[in-house]
Amino acid sequence: MKPSPEARAEDLRAQIDEANYRYYVLDDPAITDAEFDALLRELIDLENEHPNLRTPDSPTQRVGAPPSERFAPYRHERPMLSLANAFDASELRAFDERVRKLAGAPVSYVCELKIDGLAIAVDYRNGVLERGGTRGDGSTGEDVTPNLRTVRTIPLKLRSPHPPFVEVRGEVYLRKSDFEKLNARREAEGLPAFANPRNAASGGVRQLDPALTAERRLSFFAYAIAGDVEGVRTQSEVLALLRRLGFRVNDHIEPAATIDDVIAFCARWEERRDELDYEIDGVVVKVDDLSTQERLGAVARDPRWATAFKFKPREARTKLRDIVITVGRTGTLNPNAVLDPVQIGGVTVRNATLHNAEYIASNDIRIGDTVLVTRAGDVIPRVVGPILAERTGRERIFTMPDVCPVCGSAVDHPEGEAMSRCTNAACPAQVVERVRHFASRGAMDIEGLGDVMAEQLTQLELVRDIADIYALDAKKLATVPRMGEKSIAKLLDAIEGSKARGLARVLTGLGIRFVGEQTAAILASDFGSIDALETADEAALQTSEGIGPEVAKSVRLFFDQRSNVKMIERLRRSGVVMEATTPRRAAAGRFTGKTFVLTGTLANLTRDEASALIEAQGGKVTGSVSKKTDYVIAGDAAGSKLAKAQEFGVTVLDEAGLRALLEA
Repeated sequence: MKPSPEARAEDLRAQIDEANYRYYVLDDPAITDAEFDALLRELIDLENEHPNLRTPDSPTQRVGAPPSERFAPYRHERPMLSLANAFDASELRAFDERVRKLAGAPVSYVCELKIDGLAIAVDYRNGVLERGGTRGDGSTGEDVTPNLRTVRTIPLKLRSPHPPFVEVRGEVYLRKSDFEKLNARREAEGLPAFANPRNAASGGVRQLDPALTAERRLSFFAYAIAGDVEGVRTQSEVLALLRRLGFRVNDHIEPAATIDDVIAFCARWEERRDELDYEIDGVVVKVDDLSTQERLGAVARDPRWATAFKFKPREARTKLRDIVITVGRTGTLNPNAVLDPVQIGGVTVRNATLHNAEYIASNDIRIGDTVLVTRAGDVIPRVVGPILAERTGRERIFTMPDVCPVCGSAVDHPEGEAMSRCTNAACPAQVVERVRHFASRGAMDIEGLGDVMAEQLTQLELVRDIADIYALDAKKLATVPRMGEKSIAKLLDAIEGSKARGLARVLTGLGIRFVGEQTAAILASDFGSIDALETADEAALQTSEGIGPEVAKSVRLFFDQRSNVKMIERLRRSGVVMEATTPRRAAAGRFTGKTFVLTGTLANLTRDEASALIEAQGGKVTGSVSKKTDYVIAGDAAGSKLAKAQEFGVTVLDEAGLRALLEA
């Protein structure tokens, strides 16, 4: 007798869950890919015919969830702490000595490979995946549940028996083999390759469309449970429980009775790390006994009962033949070293980052030098510095160009800033990011024109600058993959509706350096029209509240570029409102009266996005550090502003610190 739809759906889910478990966790597939696909297709068809059968834990829900405009906060059951680092055997012994002294008794350890990915947590209630999020600041992260459902090594349903509620922690990562396939596919599609697996994994988790996350083929290793579980007394038992519940746990985990055993494990895996199909950057050492962990507690954000042994960066010597400039998606001029090919950690390195002109000058790196190169984070090649003893006198000092090498426009390099930037809003190297920013919620708020659409429109050369957005029509959009009539009509309606946003939104969308939402509102209110701003000199601009010399110079430089003025004229002809629509209201918030300076490159925020977050809370973002500065937000390759902040005793925060301040 033919089973009922309910019974068949239940049977299909059980078969698919078992197949996933055997394939992704046990590495012991019981059915072929074709058989698996047939089961999944049958379940999809069945749920389409009977929507009431579709459940949140169904395997069909791993992809296809609606894209999210923004991520809701994810609050951890317990703080998700960071780890202190140890860099050699002596520091591991010092860690062991502290632990034994505080514990007052002998201790044993568990050694786990430190996966180079993104730390996340997933909650299960009554055995079903309820939600998941990123580490964030340790207390609150980003709720990325729809994206995590696409990671096949994260079970949608736990194997029984299971606790009523449990928060599981682990690392989302991208296997090297999948990373190579992903980059090969992107290059075939004309898209830029990802720099390393970690960044591709991190970006994949934060996609607005879960289907795009699914395309990354991310993986997950579980390594911890937040809180107590009845009957579980050691970290080793935690890992065994995670395996039993259906999680993939790393195979290369070992108990260590003494610190000598720990040191031997670290040394062994530092030599063997290239054998793995995923990146590791060290070893995590944990006290095995959970009650001892509880007694030891934490200091600041680091547990006393664990440490991360970091592997040494792999280095090599080679010749620096030239320094070439590439233009980033936000207009930054990025110097890159052209090297004689050299093997580092099994990889042939021909190019390496030099960060910025200040880094080159401060390290006295010259064209023709013999240089020391390291793969920072075991992935990104970086020039550390020259080997001065091998200089011949024929080396050449590098000078940053005054014009953009892509479009020939003027380059802006504000005093104290590490990076130089192209000032042309229509520079081909910047189009994707410019379009994405122009359409973002804080600017023209064009629903449907997000990261993916911006990439597609520019790749198809339908949009060469932001003014081209308003020249789009149904015929052009029909050439975009996966764009049907309804999607086209919806996007065109959104584009048409954005024309009336007003001058403040236009100024925000133009992406003028230092002009975030608050500064744009001030300028729109004080000058009233784009024409008045085009003709205002720096002195006139500085009569507006909060507009200092640096902001005024940046605005003036933007309007001095003929290409920018022509683009604005095209926006005007398209019907975009270039006058102020509402009077300015002074922003008030937790940063009212506080002054911030941004320096370096933040991991997840552009400079404009960080400025907008600060300004939305009433803060003021300036371009130079003084004794009146309250906070300096420092990212990678921070310039002289960081040194000046330290000289003046100004509080310095990283991106996580900024987010914590925003949520305090």
